Order: sequence, then C-alpha cells, then structure tokens
Amino acid sequence: MPYDIPAPHYSQHASPQPEAVTGTHTSRQGLAGLPPAAADLVLLGDLTGRYAAGSYSRLDREGQVVPRQVRTGLAEHGHRITAAIACHVARHGGSVSQLTHLLLHPDHEGGRHARHIALRSGQARALAYIGRVWRNASAAVTSTVGVASRQDVYEDLAALRDRIEVTPWRGERGRTALRVLRAHLNFAEAAGGRLHAASERQAAEEAGVSRQTLRHAYETVLKPGGWLRRLKVGRGTEGSSWYLGDGLNGAAGVWSSRTQTTQFPPSPVLEEWTTPETGLTADVDSTVIAHLMAHDAFAHRALGSSALMIIAALHARPAQTAGELVITSSVSRATVYRALDRLTSHGLVHHIGETWILAPRALEGFGNSLPEAVTAPHVVLSRGWDAVATHHATAGLAARRRALHAAERSAYRMTLDRLAGHRSSAMVIVRDGRQVLVPAPRPDEIPSTVQARNGCVLDPVTGQPSPDWRIATDGRLILITPADQRSYDELATAHAEALSEWESAA
Repeated sequence: MPYDIPAPHYSQHASPQPEAVTGTHTSRQGLAGLPPAAADLVLLGDLTGRYAAGSYSRLDREGQVVPRQVRTGLAEHGHRITAAIACHVARHGGSVSQLTHLLLHPDHEGGRHARHIALRSGQARALAYIGRVWRNASAAVTSTVGVASRQDVYEDLAALRDRIEVTPWRGERGRTALRVLRAHLNFAEAAGGRLHAASERQAAEEAGVSRQTLRHAYETVLKPGGWLRRLKVGRGTEGSSWYLGDGLNGAAGVWSSRTQTTQFPPSPVLEEWTTPETGLTADVDSTVIAHLMAHDAFAHRALGSSALMIIAALHARPAQTAGELVITSSVSRATVYRALDRLTSHGLVHHIGETWILAPRALEGFGNSLPEAVTAPHVVLSRGWDAVATHHATAGLAARRRALHAAERSAYRMTLDRLAGHRSSAMVIVRDGRQVLVPAPRPDEIPSTVQARNGCVLDPVTGQPSPDWRIATDGRLILITPADQRSYDELATAHAEALSEWESAA
C-alpha cells in the first residue's frame, strides 16, 4: 500500500483508549498506511524492548560479553528503533521527507533519538543522520522480500533450500559448512522464519560435527559467503540469535580446499571435464543430508561428508555416471571414486554399466547386491547405519558429544548460579574531602526460625524447601519473587545508589 493512501481499516486496530495528549490524534493522521505495530512504534517507542537486544553489551577481542556504557547502549537502542521505522516507511512507499516528519515530531516517542541528535548537534546533523538511515533502509527493503503470512515463510525457506541445493560446496570445508547450514535451516523451519535461536552445541549436534568445526565453518565459509549471520551471542540460558542469508556475498570457490586438480590437465580432444572440474552448479537433495548428517556413520573417520553428498546427489537424480557425480555433488573425481568404493563395500550403491544407482534401502543403511551380480569378497553388506558406524569404529561418537555438551551446560549453569549469589563490593564515597565506606547491600539475615539444608531454605511451617528464597555464597538470604524482573546485582546497585543519595542528603 502506498504511504500517502490512508488505511481505511486502521481505526479497527487502533487502541480504544482516549488520547492523553492533545496532538496525538493529529500525529496519527501522518501514520496512515503504516501497520498498527509500526504506528505504535512511532508513537509509543519500543515498549517491549524488542530492539534493545544486544544494545547494552558487546564482544571484546576474546569473544567475552562486556557491558556497554549506559549512554552507548541508549544510543544504539535508539538507532535500532530509528532504522526499524525507516524500514516500515520505505516498505510502504514513503519518502525521506515523510520519515523526517515522523521522527522530528515532538509527540512521537520513536523519534527521540533523532530529536536528541538535533538538540545536541544541530538540525543539519540530524537531517544528515536521517538521510543515511533512509538510504540504508531503502537498500535493505529493495533487496529483501516481505513476509506477511505463514505461507510466505514456507515459500521463502523453500526457495532458500533450493538455492542451497544447487550451490557447489567444494572441498571438505565446504561440505562441512553445508551440514552446518542445513542444521540452521532445520531450526529456521521450526521457528517459522529466517530469524531463529540456537546454541552452538545444538547446531553441532544437529550437524554431526564438533563445536570447534562448527565455529570454523561459520567463520571461514558461511559468514563471509553471506549464508549465516549471528545477530546476538547467547548468554545464560538463552541461545544465540541467527539469521539466514541468501549467500550472495561470496564467490563459490573462495572456500575450496584446493583449486587445482591432482590429475593431468583435461584434453578437449578427449572431451574431458572442464576446469574447475566440479562445475558451477550442483544438484543434491538437502533433505537427505539433514536426515543422515547427524549419524555416526558419516563422521570424519567413517563414510564422511563426501559419501553423504554422493548419496544426496544420487537420490536427487538416479543413475549418474562418475563424471556427472563430480558436477552434481561438487566432489572431485578422485574423491568420488573413493567414496563410491566405500559405499560399494557396504552394498549401498550399485554399478550398472557406466552409471551408479542407490540400493533400494540405502537411505536406511541396508545394503544388498544385485541378483545377477557376484558379491566380491571384500563386500560386507551393511545392516543399518549403526552397523556401518561400528565397522568404522565411530559408533557412539554422537552420544559422547551430547554427553559432553550436557556436562558443559550443567557446569555453566552452576557457574551462573554461583555468580547470581555473589555480593557486590562495597562502595566508597567522598564527603568533605575524605573517603567514606558504604557497607555493601545485603539481604536480611537468616532468621533463627528458618533452617537451611543442602543450599535450600526450609519453610518453618511446612518444612519443605521454599522456592522464593535462596542462600547466597556469603550465607545471606535472597528473596526472589515472580514480580521481580531485576537480578540480584541490579537490586544491590540500586540499593547502593539510594543509600549514597540518602547519606549525601543527610
């Protein structure tokens, strides 16, 4: 809907409460055409804190979360609100002058950041800032597709899956990156959009790789190639926030493990393959990859990612020659023959003339031989993927990885619980030229009627552990209520500030 055309049904979604400000009704007339959520963001600001994620923390060089200063966090929060409003205006056919009017209106809480820039640095600086935000928002809107319904989400993710399946993932590094990307696509399909939350351990378990391998694939392939972007680093019990891209930022051969083939150069007379031998397109079934990649049979020391790619390519297009598999699976010719030999030894693929096909139950890990073929002595027909993993001594690898991740999560949560009970240090204030020590705020002393056992506080009436009370590391009692949304450290800091102001006033 164009921005200048009024929305006839907007009054049905507007709040029925009376206007508290005289100019509010007048300002709503300039919001015609925007959806109710965008209009509320302009008028009321970010009431739910949706755009504050990550604004008050940053990562240092070692990857640790460091709190930002309050002023810096407020500025970034305000910039995110301004950018969101600009995207709404651009998506509904607005202009930079209309965005400027919305942001600089005195009754619009969403434009507080732009008005603060105008008050602090002048009107020209504020207009230049709004212009930069508008150009970035217009570029983002024109390069993306709006998702308005659940059906649009399914179509968008299906188109992304098709793009992933025809992209050549060359080398071991590229194949590992495909497994990680397919794991995040599974999370995105469950979340209902490209924006999803998942921890590194969850993604590693889903892709069947180690956590270190997952980080390396993200830093060297997925992030530079524009396939995956981490918006927020997970902390505490919350996972990281990720966003799936279209993979248009990087070239296909950037992450290739080797750019030259080890075989003799191709001969045009013999109609040999072109350089690079894996071609510029691929054709695999990523659903098969997502179904099999977490199994121990496709670990690094077992069948590996190359066999996984060949199975997915043969499932997408049956009866392919080795030369065709080089192109469709993005695997080099020598690696294709090695992977086919391993799969043949388990009876998972069959060689008929010049073409290769999958066994009838190959996706289940059951191999068989052709009726007219003579089984070779070295062929051991597999009886499921567990048998294949046992044959290659990789059985139980995924279970050990999950157990390790569970132990790491438990230790991390115990550390967070201990930190939550830590007392803040005492404050020192200067009064009349001398330093005054303000005792650190502490909760109530444990009453004599309250008993503690194994770190739990027992109710004196029922004798059962009370969920509202806990004992800090210094033996003090901490009261936790459902209505209290602040942490113990925040409460202690607020109490210290109040105590300091009271002492100063006294």
